[in-house]
Amino acid sequence: MNALTNEEKKVLLLLLSSETGAASPEALASGDMVAVAIHRASLGLASRGFITIEESVKTTLRITNEGEELRSVIPERAVAEAIRATGGTSAYLDELAIDKRLSGIALGWLKKRQWAEMEKEGGRMRVTLTEPAIEALGRPSPLQDALERIATEVVMLEEVDASIVSDLKSRKAIEMRTERTRTLVLTDAARAVDPASIIIREEVTQLTPDLVRNGRWKDVQFKRFDVSVPVKPLYPGKKQPYLAFLDSLKAQFVALGFQEMRGPLIETEFWNFDALFQPQNHPARDWTDTYRLISPKQGRLPDDGTVEAVKRSHESSWKYVWDPEKARNLMPRAHGTCLSARQLHAGVSLPGKYFSIARCFRPDVLDRTHLIEFNQIEGIICDESLTFRNLLGVLKQFAEEIAGARQVRFYPDYYPFTEPSVQMSAKHPDLGWVEFGGAGIFRSELTRPLGVEEPVIAWGLGVDRLAMFKLGIDDIRYLFSDDITWLRREVMM
Repeated sequence: MNALTNEEKKVLLLLLSSETGAASPEALASGDMVAVAIHRASLGLASRGFITIEESVKTTLRITNEGEELRSVIPERAVAEAIRATGGTSAYLDELAIDKRLSGIALGWLKKRQWAEMEKEGGRMRVTLTEPAIEALGRPSPLQDALERIATEVVMLEEVDASIVSDLKSRKAIEMRTERTRTLVLTDAARAVDPASIIIREEVTQLTPDLVRNGRWKDVQFKRFDVSVPVKPLYPGKKQPYLAFLDSLKAQFVALGFQEMRGPLIETEFWNFDALFQPQNHPARDWTDTYRLISPKQGRLPDDGTVEAVKRSHESSWKYVWDPEKARNLMPRAHGTCLSARQLHAGVSLPGKYFSIARCFRPDVLDRTHLIEFNQIEGIICDESLTFRNLLGVLKQFAEEIAGARQVRFYPDYYPFTEPSVQMSAKHPDLGWVEFGGAGIFRSELTRPLGVEEPVIAWGLGVDRLAMFKLGIDDIRYLFSDDITWLRREVMM
């Protein structure tokens, strides 16, 4: 008994004083004991075997505005009665004295109930009643009978035939209200307790210096807390999981000594393609694979020396006449690699490590692994001693440590700006093998016109797909979900 809190003792006394030894929290509520406090105390009493908590669920039916209309007239019944009023079992729909809106609704229900056969004759709809319809017209409508009861008295869900409830719900004629009732019932052990033995003493939650100095700590009761009792969850403010992942990703690169690269969202074709040694007749530069800016259409090229060096590289290797006007065209950047080109042109240190989390835009079909607006993690490392094996090691470590992938594999691939080139994929538990992106060693035809002679390993990986692995989701669109349950639960450490 001494283990009970004051609230629990008060609830126990209230139940012991009741005639039946059972009551709801709302019935026990008084001036100093609100229902919420009684609910909380009842959990403690139940865990110690003093009471049992019995729950009952009651579902009642309520009529809606649509139900009030059905209470007056059932569309399919009204049409069927109008046909019978003509003296036969068949009539053209436009001959009936029925509101057009009502007849339009009725046709679907006549067909669904198999009350009529319909066929068009010369642009007019002929409706022929079936035997079930004729039989139904000979007795009151069960739907209207049910609606009449629901509108005039309290009707429980189980009191109405399930098929009628289903029909009324599909017509939005009724609403269901569910009430959950809890009853606190004394156990046999609790009924044997003498109320006089329940002593309520001053209860404190914290031992203060004053209580120690004046000796009152001997007379008070320290409140016990049961940490196993379920409580209402709290949802403190936090960053959206995907944004938190991007911040974590950036922090890891900075911690590894990488410098961040920045650049505009709207890019010229020169930096997006030409500086990356991608020929101007490459299929990826077609409007079906990249977006174009309508206005303004063109931007500025860099200094003449750089433009001339890129032009010579294209014309000597790809054997075509390079067009500076095409290079001026503006576009939302299609990949983050354009930032690497800008960084090489601006100058890099040796050794040097650079990264960027770049927002990119590319026409695509939206599905579980593709978006038309996405993030890409772009990275380059510059040093005289770099080899292709260094690149594979960096990519594997990246996929395992940052994305949490357990199985990684590489495929030979082709990109105009790297040689050799590789594609990296990782195995998702639900989707199977998912492509992360491409990588390789920048070709000298790219680096030399931008003023760099040393080897540069580079990669461009889909950040959104990395986040799918880290956050344990199987649909890339869910990164931008408004599912409040997932947003509250998911925590990106």
